[in-house]
Amino acid sequence: MSTTTEERSQQDSPLSDPNYRERLRELPPSAKLVAKVLEGASPLSQGQLAEESLLPDRTVRYALNRLEEEDLIGSRYSFNDARKQVYFLEG
Repeated sequence: MSTTTEERSQQDSPLSDPNYRERLRELPPSAKLVAKVLEGASPLSQGQLAEESLLPDRTVRYALNRLEEEDLIGSRYSFNDARKQVYFLEG
């Protein structure tokens, strides 16, 4: 039985880890939504996350701060624009 690329990437996602999910469970809904968006497409900038999640910039910023405090996401400078940071799930 073969698995598709999407199934394989979801299996490899940190969100499939029970420990990761338990740490995420205590966070606000906005942080959960941002994590879910990052699962599907990452790395993304704060602006891209706001577009994809349909959340206000300020809410995305708060969610990113909460996720970073819990070490659930990582960030680096964008290769396309070094003035921006992009975010990704930490495994």
